[in-house]
Amino acid sequence: MAAEMALVKPISKFSSTPKFGNPRSFSYPKFSTIKMSATTQTTRSPKPKKKGNKGEIKETLLAPRFYTTDFDEMETLFNTEINKNLNQSEFEALLQEFKTDYNQTHFVRNKEFKEAADKMQGPLRQIFVEFLERSCTAEFSGFLLYKELGRRLKKTNPVVAEIFSLMSRDEARHAGFLNKGLSDFNLALDLGFLTKARKYTFFKPKFIFYATYLSEKIGYWRYITIYRHLRENPEYQCYPIFKYFENWCQDENRHGDFFSALMKAQPQFLNDWKAKLWSRFFCLSVYVTMYLNDCQRTAFYEGIGLNTKEFDMHVIIETNRTTARIFPAVLDVENPEFKRKLDRMVEINQKLLAVGESEDNSLVKNFKRIPLVAALVSEILAAYLMPPIESGSVDLAEFEPKLVY
Repeated sequence: MAAEMALVKPISKFSSTPKFGNPRSFSYPKFSTIKMSATTQTTRSPKPKKKGNKGEIKETLLAPRFYTTDFDEMETLFNTEINKNLNQSEFEALLQEFKTDYNQTHFVRNKEFKEAADKMQGPLRQIFVEFLERSCTAEFSGFLLYKELGRRLKKTNPVVAEIFSLMSRDEARHAGFLNKGLSDFNLALDLGFLTKARKYTFFKPKFIFYATYLSEKIGYWRYITIYRHLRENPEYQCYPIFKYFENWCQDENRHGDFFSALMKAQPQFLNDWKAKLWSRFFCLSVYVTMYLNDCQRTAFYEGIGLNTKEFDMHVIIETNRTTARIFPAVLDVENPEFKRKLDRMVEINQKLLAVGESEDNSLVKNFKRIPLVAALVSEILAAYLMPPIESGSVDLAEFEPKLVY
């Protein structure tokens, strides 16, 4: 693919490749309970285990993370007596939107799920299990954070607290649906174990706002893009979970809109030079993480008829255009040089992975990693220092997102 390509064309015209051939733990017979990250190799056991030690979890830089924050500061930020910028009428309108619960009856399975899983074989089956596991872990992470925020803000700001609680409802529903999907492959994530054993990454509230807004919006664009692609190319519809993505992605979009409202209520997070630097930092972190992750898993995207890099650039561009409505500055991701830098990061990351998988001793591996890590950091820094796009008039960006379908 040419590096200059800006993905504003229909996803159905992306380069296609041949598809492959034919909350706690579940207690189904002959299941294995997964107690680790997506890098884990699955094994079978007569009964799912319910306990394990922390050593079973393999934490990596690109693995889905669990987050925590300064809840006392959150309470101060949403105290209506302290923060006069809080637009309670907007939050009350959002609350009614969440209470409507448009997807209450959407996540209903049928016999197609198990039948499709049984037909899936070879590399696609293995990578699809990993996709379900990583997605379930990410959704469950959101559930835990939102649930705690709903609990802690109940007295300070009941309206905002209830919205967080309803968002945790959505995330729990998503995680449960994905975990049920794993049951089609005779597997299940032990979510209770993950709650206790995963390491939690601490972010200050403003960083939670930046990161979570981006996470929800990029999730929307990923889901809707895959849904529309498979609607136009049904021969790649290898598993029925994708048919649910159109409604599912609206949950992600509503969550992102709520975080947009939260940031508008905290103008100090949007209106100075530090906010511009942090906005660019989190955009870059989210985009690079997704690009590197997905380029490690091209078999999954090829299996559903997508070109991984084209798909990712499409998602990045659309997410960036959406983000420009609220962030004071965003990256110039449509500059061809930005994609060239991403591709160089992929090459370096592949070399780092090869070093890790080599039979060298740990000392030799660490020496081999030094120049590669330095090169990766250099590319990331160069991407960050590219001239940004000034944006963020709160409700209207300098450029309007284009309709691409």
